[in-house]
Amino acid sequence: MSGGLLVAGTTSDAGKSVVTAGICRWLARKGVSVAPFKAQNMSLNSFVTREGAEIGRAQAMQAQAARVEPSALMNPVLLKPGGDRSSQVVLMGKPVGEMSARGFFGGSEGSSPGDRLHGGRQAALLDTVVGCLEELRSTYDAVICEGAGSPAEINLRRTDIVNMGIARAARFPVLVVGDIDRGGVFASFFGTTALLSAADQELVAGYLVNKFRGDVSLLEPGLDMLLGLTGRRTYGVLPFQHGLGIDEEDGLRVSLRGAVRESVVAPPVGEDVLRVAVCAVPLMSNFTDVDALAAEPGVVVRFVDRAEELVDADLVIVPGTRGTVKALRWLRERGLADALARRAAE
Repeated sequence: MSGGLLVAGTTSDAGKSVVTAGICRWLARKGVSVAPFKAQNMSLNSFVTREGAEIGRAQAMQAQAARVEPSALMNPVLLKPGGDRSSQVVLMGKPVGEMSARGFFGGSEGSSPGDRLHGGRQAALLDTVVGCLEELRSTYDAVICEGAGSPAEINLRRTDIVNMGIARAARFPVLVVGDIDRGGVFASFFGTTALLSAADQELVAGYLVNKFRGDVSLLEPGLDMLLGLTGRRTYGVLPFQHGLGIDEEDGLRVSLRGAVRESVVAPPVGEDVLRVAVCAVPLMSNFTDVDALAAEPGVVVRFVDRAEELVDADLVIVPGTRGTVKALRWLRERGLADALARRAAE
């Protein structure tokens, strides 16, 4: 059985996906056969494998970094939010029903078909994800696992299958990534470790500082103090990188309204700029599809939520959504539906 590592993070958006991909590519360049793995992902953006299975786009990107074919084994559980309190459950690449948040995370019976299907017991999925991980470990020299959110979500630890739950099952060491650009990275490292049980703490190998700007020597006193407080070293400090072009992952966290995605790498080929407006409907699915358009020189992609923002748009995109009725109501309330109808009639 091959070895592996769990890349956890002090918060969402700490850089777990990119760090996991980076480790996969580093090992692949050294001739090590490696695969990514994320037991459970939550995203409105999915990737379809050659076999027709849906997995998180981050795992597809990580598989590309590892120079291997994406597989449902790499992301056996995918949750696609259908609202603040429910999600579609995709198991081994196939939808199996809707489930409430309480049914999935709470460990109690729910009333929806998805709740009844799984008995509301997320812990029962541990056998499935461990089986997938073991299959990957029997195929590859190394498996690099990505956690979700923070491993110190103590309210969810009993049913956790993606952070310390999978690390404990596989006996993998854990590398905790912290986003220093947000501030408070030392408190985040210390607090994350302190909130873990003694058994979970034993698996924490150390820390990785991500998104650093400035003189790294200024960090050294803090890193030394962190070592003294926790007994764990910091394995590296990664600089802030602009323009990585990595897909946004968490569909509940990403705020698109007013966001602008535009090519800043190259000017327009001609004199004109193409202005694209994307209606930022609720529960937008696969909104990263527009990133390829935004990467073109001279193209400005803007997410909009007001009718007047369509006036100067050369192209308007109404994306897919997991909540069609809610999205239609949203378009009408903001006058966007009428504005779209007028444009279509021109």
